[in-house]
Amino acid sequence: MANILVCDDDREIVDAIEIYLSQDGYQIFKAYDGEQAIEILKKEDIQLLIMDIMMPRLDGIRATLKIREYSSIPIIMLSAKSEDTDKILGLNIGADDYITKPFNPLELAARVKSNLRRYTSLGSLDAGSRAIYQTGGLVINDDTKQVTVDGEPVKMTPIEYNILLLLMKNQGRVFSIDQIYENIWNEDAIGADNTVAVHIRHIREKIEINPKEPRYLKVVWGVGYKIDRQT
Repeated sequence: MANILVCDDDREIVDAIEIYLSQDGYQIFKAYDGEQAIEILKKEDIQLLIMDIMMPRLDGIRATLKIREYSSIPIIMLSAKSEDTDKILGLNIGADDYITKPFNPLELAARVKSNLRRYTSLGSLDAGSRAIYQTGGLVINDDTKQVTVDGEPVKMTPIEYNILLLLMKNQGRVFSIDQIYENIWNEDAIGADNTVAVHIRHIREKIEINPKEPRYLKVVWGVGYKIDRQT
């Protein structure tokens, strides 16, 4: 099973998450601030990070920014608040998912499994698929899980990759926000607007020369998003 790093300055929460997730066979590593989390990530083979936003020394926001400089592992942010601003902030700086404290252990376990599944899929190879999707200078090689724009490699998180792959496989088709969320997260799209919009913006920043005038990833106002089919 996967190695999971849990980072929160509240040791009781870390211990509780360890109990919940150990029952599913995960190996749990513990940290109590962002600096400890980064040290462990550099030494251990970690497949997923669960990290609180508010912590001493180095908080979850600044730690995520540092981690995203060299790693695309899934990061689930923990927040003691329910306001959308915290959730959007976490997604904006590179987190893949979020959960609000106090949380349901079953929901946490489900989100861990979902994010690990996407991460494992992104890292695996299917030698028989020969799946290459292209429009203009934008290319996805789903055998190697590589995205290039005009021949230059583009680094993406698992969620960004899977959203782009969904749209590239269905060029010209418009997907609503709810359809994107349900396809990628495999759960009902409740309050999905901000989550999907943030990831779409990140994808545009990576594949478009001018994200404000996108060539590839277009919005159909009031309907959803699509990838334009080009030659």
